Amino acid sequence: MGLFKNYVSQTRKPEGKLGKMMLNGMNSGHAKMADWGLSHLKTVALETIVDLGCGGGRNIGELLKKYPAAKGTAIDYSELSVKTASEYNKDLIAAGRLAIKQGNVSTLELPDNTYDLATAFETIYFWPGLETCFAEVARILKSGGYFMIVNESDGTDPGSLKFEKIIDGMRCYTAEQISGALKAAGFSKVKSDHHSSKPWITVLAKK
Repeated sequence: MGLFKNYVSQTRKPEGKLGKMMLNGMNSGHAKMADWGLSHLKTVALETIVDLGCGGGRNIGELLKKYPAAKGTAIDYSELSVKTASEYNKDLIAAGRLAIKQGNVSTLELPDNTYDLATAFETIYFWPGLETCFAEVARILKSGGYFMIVNESDGTDPGSLKFEKIIDGMRCYTAEQISGALKAAGFSKVKSDHHSSKPWITVLAKK
């Protein structure tokens, strides 16, 4: 149980060999869920995208494929995540389309009114206060910009609630709880979708 707990706890802030294993697993293991979330986004012209809690870096790469005219920024609390995501997306970085930085979602060192789209895949479970962090996201978004959250857990599924008890600092949220926090943080329109057969949820909010 000790090794298992140490491994799954790497989802919060990956470090060391176990963290590297976790990040590689995230890129492959969460791909279907992430792509389901991405299917909710319209193919429109975007200039700037930020992925918060970028993990292994796969999703920001997919976003920049979906929006080939856009430039991206990826942020993660973990130094190892930044390194891994940078290796994964080295071509995009070399092309000048992507910057990956270490940072904290509660105090983002990013300019106001900058991004057309912000995303958060499988990460808000660990954010230190949803309303505070969501207000930071609203600050960096342009007027009319969108924030998309994609979670594997709908906040009620037994599997995720089991991990919530094992992993320190983890909290699962329902779509209703997320929507409420988004509105309290200043987002004007919020809609959510639940996967037809899995506990996956996507919440899309407009500033």
